[in-house]
Amino acid sequence: MEKGKVWLVGAGPGDVGLFTFKGYKTLLNADVVVYDSLVGHGVLSLIPEGAKCINVGKRANHHTMPQWRINEVLLEEAQKGLRVVRLKGGDPFLFGRGGEELELLEENGIPYEVVPGITSPLSVPAYNGIPVTHRDFCSSLHIITGHKKEGEEYNIDFKALVETKGTLVFLMGVTAMNDICTSLIKAGMDPDMPAAVLQQGTTAKQRRVVATVSTLKEEADKAKIEAPAVIVVGKVCQLEEKFAWYEKLPLAGYRVLVTRPKDLISSMSEKLREQGAEVLELPAIKTVPLEDQSALYKAFSEMEKYSWIVFTSPTGVKVFFNEMQKQRLDIRALGKAKIAAIGTGTQKELEKRGLYTDLMPEVYDGEHLGKALAEVCGGNERVLIPRAKIGNREIIDALACKGVLVDDVPTYDTVYEKQDIIDERKEFEAGNIDCAVFTSASTVRGFAEAAKGLDFSLVRAACIGKQTKAEADALGMKTFVAEKPTLDSLVELVIKLKQEQNQ
Repeated sequence: MEKGKVWLVGAGPGDVGLFTFKGYKTLLNADVVVYDSLVGHGVLSLIPEGAKCINVGKRANHHTMPQWRINEVLLEEAQKGLRVVRLKGGDPFLFGRGGEELELLEENGIPYEVVPGITSPLSVPAYNGIPVTHRDFCSSLHIITGHKKEGEEYNIDFKALVETKGTLVFLMGVTAMNDICTSLIKAGMDPDMPAAVLQQGTTAKQRRVVATVSTLKEEADKAKIEAPAVIVVGKVCQLEEKFAWYEKLPLAGYRVLVTRPKDLISSMSEKLREQGAEVLELPAIKTVPLEDQSALYKAFSEMEKYSWIVFTSPTGVKVFFNEMQKQRLDIRALGKAKIAAIGTGTQKELEKRGLYTDLMPEVYDGEHLGKALAEVCGGNERVLIPRAKIGNREIIDALACKGVLVDDVPTYDTVYEKQDIIDERKEFEAGNIDCAVFTSASTVRGFAEAAKGLDFSLVRAACIGKQTKAEADALGMKTFVAEKPTLDSLVELVIKLKQEQNQ
């Protein structure tokens, strides 16, 4: 049997945008993923379909699986000849016990690699407007674990730390905050030294309390700060108001669920993230080309009879041209047929193939596409519509009224899918998701299938168009519809929803 391999991959502090490119590429090739509680949901949603997932649930004072057993799991899975990714919050070698996990692999001759991650003592202060070094205030940075066993004294030379006059960042120190601050003051630190505690940095639940070493514990208690959080001590903390940038973004602090076919998610999510949202990508549906494409192949052989080819989705374009390629056909096979597209997403997919649309409706839905096409048809035309197996009849009905002959050819099917890593129902019931974004009626149905048992009145649904809204309305969601059926208009709607919630 081929020998397996282990990759220790740092998942970063929470924001999926801070996951490294190498980490992402490594994760996509995993057979097994062993992950802990500090890995952000955005990164978890990138785990490839079919990978075996093992949650070891590590967090301060609460381990689903003891460290020695985690070490054994990595060895056992690698010995099966599998590619094993150990996904760890932050960086594997910064208080992540990555070295311990490698020891057993080394002893047993299992090959491994380490993929560093962006670490919280640098990134979390940065997202809170605190530069951990600044030439006017300090010339050193010190990262210390604030974790200690109950009843034991710290094995830390606090006097030496104070004498560095540098920035101090304590990880895993929330429960021991009083001991840390008291020890620093006893070691000679000015009680009025600026200090901050930063909770869930780089995520939508990011919060901070800035005070002094002598008052930080009291102020943190008032604000009900909880782990995970980092403590920063130093004069740089007084820059937080001046340099704070994250909360100025339109969707800062807003957590959005995006449901689209997996291969179409990224553009919607990217637009939301640019506005500051934390995006949870959970594909509720996937599109699968039909095995039997005989009807489409028949259309290929009779292409000269079609006046129009109508595309109703980017997926329809992809499947159509993939099947043409299989038949060794190029765009010359389209003859003189004109091209109609339902909207800009479909139009862009056609333009990638060097084709420009002859018709696109002002409103991007089936009803308006059918009406626009009927207006330019005389009644003797024949129209090919290669699309999803279950498509609405609005286009066909509009053309039938004009006497146009339509070949409605199914080329792909829409399948509902559910992942088991993130519990959508639990997230909504806990109030952890501010808004769900739906780009088609089928994604609403897919979400409903994945979140069975959820009280859908808890869902604020941002819908791309009226058909999508109608599907969400039927489930009892609180629905809102974009002014135009475009991704940009949908983002504008989400920003508006956030503003209304904050009023």
